[in-house]
Amino acid sequence: MSKYFSFELQHIDKYTGARAGVFHTPHGDILTPVYMPVGTQATVKGVYPRDLKEAGSSIILSNTYHLYIRPGDELVKKAGGLHKFMNWDGPILTDSGGFQVFSLTKLNKITDEGVQFSSHVDGSKHLFTPEKVMSIEENLGADIIMQFDQCSEYGYTHEQARQAMERTDSWLKRCVAAKTRDDQALFPIIQGNFYDDLRLESLKRAKQFATDGIAIGGLSVGEPKQRMYEILELMRPYYPEGLPRYLMGVGSPDCLIEGVKRGVDMFDCVLATRIARNGTAFTSNGKVVARNGKYREDFSPLDESCNCYCCKNYTKAYVRHLINVNEMLSAMLLSVHNITFLHKLMRNMREAIFADSLTDFASEFYAQYGDFN
Repeated sequence: MSKYFSFELQHIDKYTGARAGVFHTPHGDILTPVYMPVGTQATVKGVYPRDLKEAGSSIILSNTYHLYIRPGDELVKKAGGLHKFMNWDGPILTDSGGFQVFSLTKLNKITDEGVQFSSHVDGSKHLFTPEKVMSIEENLGADIIMQFDQCSEYGYTHEQARQAMERTDSWLKRCVAAKTRDDQALFPIIQGNFYDDLRLESLKRAKQFATDGIAIGGLSVGEPKQRMYEILELMRPYYPEGLPRYLMGVGSPDCLIEGVKRGVDMFDCVLATRIARNGTAFTSNGKVVARNGKYREDFSPLDESCNCYCCKNYTKAYVRHLINVNEMLSAMLLSVHNITFLHKLMRNMREAIFADSLTDFASEFYAQYGDFN
């Protein structure tokens, strides 16, 4: 690891192998396992930074593609980097934009050089190469940055997935060569789709360049959850020692639990705030669809066991009213609640790891939460 980063593994659950640790970064310590809220456009939608901290957020994400398109990475650099631009003094992680240029843009052309794409905003033409992405991420100034990779879709043939994995490996080497800032941790990304041999080969290659941490990409892209768990179990014995492991784009309560049980330390997902904007809350007794008519005269909080700002001050009836009159406060309150809920889940799992009781915790959680569909 560089002088700016270190990972302290504090305890391993003797029955599951789940890990509790501390990831030391230039902008503060991250207790793991950790859920990281996503602030795509340099903001977690509808949530003040002060409320993120009160909810328990220690690190947040932003998106390289979106910030490159608007307002531009050069402007963010002039503002003093993302931390100053968005007034967040804790650690920040930026993804590489790879997933977005493959999924959001209507037109893209993938070559070994990089990806040519059209902006989803104005149709303007752009080229992302590993070197370009490193330059953008260095301008943004996050603590943790991702390599430029090719995320292959669920359903790819073995040959298609192999080509994407080979390209990801080639781009990783170019990212490493192009990176100039020592105060940013570059995470290689493991790809390989859902082919066991490609996953292990990608991990073997990425491992050589994993100095501060390693990321697992290309999961939670439409596959059955059990298949994702099988891939995580497959790779588990081969991760580099003493480094944090980051599972990208995963954030439902059940997937967080199953990921932690399989040795993953870091997770991110937009799910918590996305379902909040649709009027849905995670609670200790399962999901609550707050817009439903049965809550019209329900003057209890969303979750009796939650101490977030929403649950301490408002009722289901009030939140339902806000949703049904299209008041933005409903999304704000539900977002704070959902983020608080996931942070509490991670803290409880961390405590269970120290007590070697994660299996029991998971069973009790599932029994109380109910159906995850």
